Amino acid sequence: MHLTAGLAMLVLATAVFAQLAGAVVAGAPITLLDVRVANWLHLHANANDVLRTLLMVVTQVHSTPGILILAALFGAWLWRRGHRYSLVALVSSVPGGQILNVVLKHTFERARPHFAEPILELTTYSFPSGHAMGATVLYGFIACYFARQARSWTGRVLPFVLAAAMVATVAFSRMYLGAHYLTDVLAGAVEGCAWLAICITGAATLNRRSRARAHQT
Repeated sequence: MHLTAGLAMLVLATAVFAQLAGAVVAGAPITLLDVRVANWLHLHANANDVLRTLLMVVTQVHSTPGILILAALFGAWLWRRGHRYSLVALVSSVPGGQILNVVLKHTFERARPHFAEPILELTTYSFPSGHAMGATVLYGFIACYFARQARSWTGRVLPFVLAAAMVATVAFSRMYLGAHYLTDVLAGAVEGCAWLAICITGAATLNRRSRARAHQT
């Protein structure tokens, strides 16, 4: 069942990413929406110091170093609990996802939103969002871990609700601060879902095979 769910998530996320990437490359109408949303948020961000400062903290915490530190802390906790295969999935998903995102950025080479007075000045490429991808992989992994440990439907659903809220907050911070377009963060999120599905499914498969060999000996 876990393998089937993982494959279904991989196929769905890959299909959505392909649609978004195709729209960005072709300059589809959604890219016009990107510009309108970016300009509206930029005007709002310049007029709201409190929210801008709060979201600046959110975006800094979920930068590449921040995500890796958070993942390392959770990984240390998994190590102490002896969850070896969960640790394998975490190590492959978070750092591996960061590498994948860099590759995709250099594949599409989309320029970031441009403003006369930018809040953030970044020289890297925009599509897909590394912050959205990193948050999706990290919080998605944590949600999957705790959902598997839960014994009630509430305990299984709540981790994913909280993870989705964190991903949405991080994604919104990137758009609000003028670092990404809407399609960038959407693509980053679905990229994270696809990569996480691969890593968790792979680790779960290794775990089952290891247990099967242990029963045979």
